[in-house]
Amino acid sequence: MSSEKHFVICVRNDEYEGALELRKIYEVLEDRDAEPHDLVRVIDESGEDYLYPRDWFLTIQLPQNIEDVIVEIAHREPAA
Repeated sequence: MSSEKHFVICVRNDEYEGALELRKIYEVLEDRDAEPHDLVRVIDESGEDYLYPRDWFLTIQLPQNIEDVIVEIAHREPAA
């Protein structure tokens, strides 16, 4: 597994408003089994990782300093 972090922005959350916030950045976890099914594994608002349709997200590239801060904040926040 790659140690490189990947991020997406949520653009759709059909029936999962409590788990996904529109326009929010989410960390993606590599899941090769999900990819052929057009799914992506993200750490959602529960603090856990779940599979969602890939077209609910747009992939983004963040500058390293912003990526570092997002990861640091995520590790400080207690899971819901």
